[in-house]
Amino acid sequence: MAYSNIQFSPDSIAVKLIGNYDSRPTIVLLHDSLGCIALWKDFPEKLSALARCNVLVYDRLGYGKSGPFLYPKRDNDYLELEAHLLNALLRYYKIEKAILFGHSDGGSIALITAAKYPEKIIGIITEGAHVFVESITVNGISEAIKLYQTTDLKTKLEKYHGDKTDTMFWAWTATWTSNEFQTWNIENWLPMISCPALIIQGENDEYGSLEQVEKICNGIGQKAERLLIPHVMHTPHKENPELILEHTSKFIDSL
Repeated sequence: MAYSNIQFSPDSIAVKLIGNYDSRPTIVLLHDSLGCIALWKDFPEKLSALARCNVLVYDRLGYGKSGPFLYPKRDNDYLELEAHLLNALLRYYKIEKAILFGHSDGGSIALITAAKYPEKIIGIITEGAHVFVESITVNGISEAIKLYQTTDLKTKLEKYHGDKTDTMFWAWTATWTSNEFQTWNIENWLPMISCPALIIQGENDEYGSLEQVEKICNGIGQKAERLLIPHVMHTPHKENPELILEHTSKFIDSL
């Protein structure tokens, strides 16, 4: 996909800005494949206060209160496109020192962005990020499809994503379960990451094995620190927020 041809208006992206800390970095929160600003709950405010940093949290196009997707079908490099759009957003808000905190898809976007645009990124934190496709991921998504079709999951998501819910959900599930996406792999980006990284994963993550953590940390090298959370699944910042806030703020202080 030719990213230079992708045009978007910053007005079409819903953004929430938190904090007023002069000369401090900005933490950018990157949501997961079904997420949005509202689903972070009060985590952004708590992180901003504890880390004494400004926070920017936004809905990617196709999610929450932002505009629709820019493309009718996701290609295998759709997360690279999201990194391109994130860089444009950082430029628009004149953010020169960013710390990226990405969950799931957001974590993968954080990794690619730190590799492609290292001059703006001083640190990254990922939760449940993926760098390759595993059977556990595909199985977890297949289970999500069943829940979407047989429970009130769709109704719950519509509260946050409105009439974009169906398009958003099926874009995620159709992409990750397609035959062509099974070869997706972003490990080639990892050696290009030059900033410190905190790589977080729940030990019971239903969407990825601990091999994801190993691949990420091995690819980045000595600047990567791993944090495995026992008794936690795919959303550590919701399942054990105090622990994540503690470790995240310490990591940010060390930058």
